[in-house]
Amino acid sequence: MRLALRSLLALSLLTASAQAESVDLELVFAADGSGSIDTEELRLQRKGWADALTSQDVLNGIKDGPVGAIAVAYMEWGGPSSQVLIVDWHVIRDGASAKVFADKLIAAPRGATGYNSISNAIDFSVRLVEGNAHEGTRKVIDVSGDGPNMNGRPLEQARADALAKGFTINALAIRRPGSGRPGGPGGMSLEDYYGQNVIGGPGSFVEIADETRPFAIAARRKLLTEIAGTGGASRHASR
Repeated sequence: MRLALRSLLALSLLTASAQAESVDLELVFAADGSGSIDTEELRLQRKGWADALTSQDVLNGIKDGPVGAIAVAYMEWGGPSSQVLIVDWHVIRDGASAKVFADKLIAAPRGATGYNSISNAIDFSVRLVEGNAHEGTRKVIDVSGDGPNMNGRPLEQARADALAKGFTINALAIRRPGSGRPGGPGGMSLEDYYGQNVIGGPGSFVEIADETRPFAIAARRKLLTEIAGTGGASRHASR
């Protein structure tokens, strides 16, 4: 009986593996939807990622990959108990499939509440990848936000657990025009905070969106780098 059960389990695992769709990259957009993000900032993030994903530069980058496709999902995070899947997994291989994802992203209602649990957002993103039906050569969590981790389990632990599972975590620091806020604790710049505490894995990097680099441009630059898998000009790239 035990032998039969083991054989059945092994067959199930092989079947699941055989059914997994191969892609070059499994990417979770983990976007800040917390209380510090007003309606305009939320729209800015969503439109920026939608425009980046449907841009010809990004589509050409996707086609250049060995498989010629990536799998993407978009979630927004707030407090420790508020992680919301905004758009579930889609495989992007051309303009039509990118537009489907982008249209859903723009149309989806807001869901996250509370304040700044980047750690729980990372945990949620890991589970999203582990539970999908795709198999990529790289797994990336793309954190974008305008502030530091404030709640949830220790960020160091969430980050370490994700890296141990082979994930790369990148970040996009959003510096609001005219806000004058340093973003990080103790007067630290937000990009330095993300560099020291959030990113990790091969080629990890921090991108910045501010007065000189609009979010849409920063998002496209970041996505192109992630698709290429070469890493960016990070201040604190690690491991």
